Amino acid sequence: MSTEIKLPSLGEGIESGDVLEILVNVGDVIKKEQSLLEMETDKATVSVPSPAAGKILSIAVKEGQTVPVGTVIVTIEAVGAALPAAPTPAAPTPVATTPVATTAFAPPAPPVMAAPVATAVPTKAAEVTPPTVTPAPVSAPVKVAAPIFVPPASVVPPASQPATAIDTDTPFGDDLIPAGPAIRRFAREVGVELAEVQGSGDGGRITRDDVLAVVRHANQAAKSAPVATAAPTSNVAVEAPATPKTSAIPKSALPGTVASDDYGPIRVDRMTKIRKTIAAQMHKSWSTVPRVVNFDDADVTELEAFRQTSKDDYASRGIKLTTMPFLIKAVATALKHHPSLNAMIDSENEQIIYKDYVNIGIAVDSDRGLVVPTLKNSDKMSIPDIAYALSDLSSRVRNNSFAVSDLRGGTFTISNLGAIGGTYSTPIVNVPEVAILLVGRSRKMPIVMDDDSIKARLMMPLSLAYDHRLVDGATAARFLNDIIAYLEAPSRLLLAI
Repeated sequence: MSTEIKLPSLGEGIESGDVLEILVNVGDVIKKEQSLLEMETDKATVSVPSPAAGKILSIAVKEGQTVPVGTVIVTIEAVGAALPAAPTPAAPTPVATTPVATTAFAPPAPPVMAAPVATAVPTKAAEVTPPTVTPAPVSAPVKVAAPIFVPPASVVPPASQPATAIDTDTPFGDDLIPAGPAIRRFAREVGVELAEVQGSGDGGRITRDDVLAVVRHANQAAKSAPVATAAPTSNVAVEAPATPKTSAIPKSALPGTVASDDYGPIRVDRMTKIRKTIAAQMHKSWSTVPRVVNFDDADVTELEAFRQTSKDDYASRGIKLTTMPFLIKAVATALKHHPSLNAMIDSENEQIIYKDYVNIGIAVDSDRGLVVPTLKNSDKMSIPDIAYALSDLSSRVRNNSFAVSDLRGGTFTISNLGAIGGTYSTPIVNVPEVAILLVGRSRKMPIVMDDDSIKARLMMPLSLAYDHRLVDGATAARFLNDIIAYLEAPSRLLLAI
């Protein structure tokens, strides 16, 4: 009996998703909870598990297709009739040379093989009828059929064949490798042989990270290749082909499908669900928010000294102490004193909604685009709690193991450009929020002190963009001054509640 599996709910408010990768093929026998598809929603990648075990009869979707929730994605049937079907291919196995092969293969199952050998030798007529009458030799004849498929008539090949008889049940090649079409295409683009990749997914399935790991290993090997090739003489010719292959990886890893226009070669790539969502959000912000940006610097010399003396203590507790937890705590504390920056504009009802909770969104650069998970109730968390939660969120985003709920409910956003490089920027407000803070890379600068002396101080560049419909320039300046004051006096942050 066949069963239709429909696309389940992908999260609150999500009505559809794009098929990123199909993880099964028609004819596959799957387990319950085995992943069928990988779907891409607004900013999350979700695996769709099978609610039941069975055999895949048909797949109703294809990669890149936008599928509404409730649509039939695959059809399966219970694995009941699959077992009797296995002996039927064994019917053509009796041939004149079969008794020789079976006697060579008999030792693993002597009781089963003894009777067929005795009856198959006297009459050839009996050889035609026994396959339908004797269901006992199920596994043995199937394995014997593989050597008979290979024409050589000598007795030696069957004796050495049982070791490979298991592999000859299906063709030995690319089809045996557990990888979806998207992963196969990506492996071809970067020049990686899937047969050399060890899968880390369900059932040994190869993931994108597995392919990237091989690429990284190949790049490291390529760097040491010139040293290794100088010493050997005869082996250089054997390993030489591997070096050009790795050197070609960056060129073939370019995105898109090769095409051309009137002026020359181009590459065309499909716009992903995540990129479409980002584009729509950015356009909405740009077209609706009259944005103003304030620039300033915070002297974080004392904060950095405090962090350096404390990071080993935190590391012993499994927490990586960076500057970001201090910045998040400073912003969350300042927002409690400046409610207009922790609010939203309800234009339809002509209202301003002030949030009494503080959920800080952290912009994280992932391989699929910019993702902004939120730290819920940041104002009530200690710096160690923020450091631990930030590390957990970042790793889940980069591993695509986060939930859609992790991306919602933000009241203010922080973007850390300093992790990549750069000083100031003009960030776009993440609507419906009314402000965003971008932090650049801290650098030492000559600063004139209160006593007119000039000292080298570590300065953190800050760029605050805000919605001028709600936030006035003076309010934004006071808010930014409070953040700077907290960063310049770390002890205040430790005591802040």
